[in-house]
Amino acid sequence: MSPTSLGDIEALEESFSESYKEDRLGIWQDSVDYGQTVGHAILAWADGDGFSTYGTWPYVSLPLAGAWVPTPPGFSPNPLEPGWGQLRPMALTSGAEAPPDGHPRVSTDAASSFFDAAHEVYGVGLALTSEQKTIAGFWADNAGVTGTPPGHWIAIVSQIARNDGLSLAAAAEAYVRVGIAVHDAFIQCWRNKYLYNLERPVTYIRKNIDAGWLPYLATPNFPSYTSGHSTQSGAAATVLTDMFGQKAFTDTTHRDHGLVPPLAPRRFASFEQAAAEAALSRLYAGIHYAFDNNDGFACGQLIGAAVLQRIRFERPERRVPLEEAEGLNGN
Repeated sequence: MSPTSLGDIEALEESFSESYKEDRLGIWQDSVDYGQTVGHAILAWADGDGFSTYGTWPYVSLPLAGAWVPTPPGFSPNPLEPGWGQLRPMALTSGAEAPPDGHPRVSTDAASSFFDAAHEVYGVGLALTSEQKTIAGFWADNAGVTGTPPGHWIAIVSQIARNDGLSLAAAAEAYVRVGIAVHDAFIQCWRNKYLYNLERPVTYIRKNIDAGWLPYLATPNFPSYTSGHSTQSGAAATVLTDMFGQKAFTDTTHRDHGLVPPLAPRRFASFEQAAAEAALSRLYAGIHYAFDNNDGFACGQLIGAAVLQRIRFERPERRVPLEEAEGLNGN
């Protein structure tokens, strides 16, 4: 956490303390103690997620046809987090649950479905429209300069909380839904990535179609199948649709967070439409085959459904409107 963010949180905590402890000293102290107990319990539970073991797993490359190899421009030999798919999920039983159907058999035959999928990436990349470039950039969500793909969906929740005046309880529920969904989605997706260990389109295209081709966006440093953007977007959209229905919204993430390059807000008729565009953006970017995106999106929807089946959330008809919540005994 940055010093600025930590300072803001500490200031907010102190503000709450000053507001409540004068009139409700006993309740205030009991509440603080209980909150700290819950926090310590969560930290203790989190320590058992396997990261201490799997967070340092080395990548081992197998000499198989179509296996992942380092990609331009960096050609880093160490792909990102090869052990992440072994971590403990929250709602899924493991990263092996809700698996994809599997990609087409790798082949250099021009009549094969795999060649067709790679040639689609190549052809789309050669003829990108201005709108397709905008979509690719809007959902790029690159690490180090944005909140990354899950951060983008958290930002969407923040926009809804702000624009719709959600109560604290409803906002917390929305954040929890998306947080759990994208958490499990990335564990499941990363298991698939290193299970299938598929080479990226740029590798296949440069070997078999056009030696000088490069994608519109730089290829991330890990295997292709399935798409992380698509998986987590499908999961996030599923849990948000269950809470808010077929909600139209304008995504102002780039404007709200001053991302560079600045991109105008985009309007969506539903969460599913936004998630589908996020998945399609990876084809426009030139960094995923269509089957990466389609299978990842389908997996994400299954993951979202599992979250809804296994975690009890408050039903919409029971949610307290903001004006009522503000008058509930200072809670």
